[in-house]
Amino acid sequence: MTASFSALDHRHMEHALRLAGRGLYTTQPNPRVGCVIAHGERVVGSGWHRRAGEPHAEVFALHEAAEAARGATAYVTLEPCAHFGRTPPCADALVAAGVARVVIAAEDPFPRVAGRGTGKLRAAGITVESGLLREEARELNIGFFSRIERGRPWVRVKLAMSLDGRTALADGESKWITGEAARADVQRWRARSSAILTGSGTVLADNPRLTVRLPEDEGSGFPHGAAGEGGDVFPVSPLRVILDRQLRTPPGAHVLDPGAPTLFMHARAATVPPHLAVVERVVLGAEGGHLDLQAALAELACREVNEVHVEAGPTLCGALLAAGLADELLLYVAPVLLGDTARPLLALPPLARMADRWRLRTLDRRMVGEDIRLRLRPAS
Repeated sequence: MTASFSALDHRHMEHALRLAGRGLYTTQPNPRVGCVIAHGERVVGSGWHRRAGEPHAEVFALHEAAEAARGATAYVTLEPCAHFGRTPPCADALVAAGVARVVIAAEDPFPRVAGRGTGKLRAAGITVESGLLREEARELNIGFFSRIERGRPWVRVKLAMSLDGRTALADGESKWITGEAARADVQRWRARSSAILTGSGTVLADNPRLTVRLPEDEGSGFPHGAAGEGGDVFPVSPLRVILDRQLRTPPGAHVLDPGAPTLFMHARAATVPPHLAVVERVVLGAEGGHLDLQAALAELACREVNEVHVEAGPTLCGALLAAGLADELLLYVAPVLLGDTARPLLALPPLARMADRWRLRTLDRRMVGEDIRLRLRPAS
């Protein structure tokens, strides 16, 4: 039977989701979770998960509520955990606090939690209802759900192009197609990701750093991040992943700087140069001159990577889309023209019929400075 939720239930869960969003840049590999404890309209406790290894959202909310938690309703954006990990089970904490009702947005697919959290609560006589704003909760943690349910991270491909669909001049020059506001926006998408992926071609052509650099006026760089004990905000540095089949990355490349952890993925036949012998590497299968992208994503899932942010050239981005591995496109369109000799957006196989065209649906469109930002997903 589907639970019936009141307008007040919706208001409290929306509050919990806003709290969960404060961990957008800091909780990985854990999901972003918020909790609100209330007696009717009166909120007596609230909290959010701030960082893996630290207390979960329910613990912060229960600490704030203290004795007022008894007989209250707890609104949690993800099913409370039921196992001992780096922290004790939140389901046990809710039972001990004496809450009367727990409203859950989304069920946790993690095998050690799935159904067990709600089972513990119900066994203690607590009323449990789930599904309130489920899609919003899943969207906030889309990478976590992807990793647990599909065995691979959520892949978001960032692209920037001119109005005529070009990404660089014929000689490769691409700085800068988009404006400063769009480039700052990209940093926020990098910051929420567990890994930033590129190919050796981009490393050789652009020498990117693939680190997070947010505007100084955003409070320690993370406007919605979680405060630590001293009130400062510290991000989880995304893993830099370089697909370099032949290990062509040269000494002195910025991706070898100590600013973030770096993982190289290469073919077994590659000769390992001395400057790459000291970095972390993974061997992948290769076919037709290309690394196995499915295997690359499976490896990242094993490393608890939730969201992969791709910044690469048309070959790698096109290969991900053609293989059905690009879950989302983050496309910035600049009001400029580069001409028909400039480089294309994606390298995709030719189509025999218009009916075979790549269909995308638009999630969001907005102006970012002078540029248009589109968020797109494959229609299927």
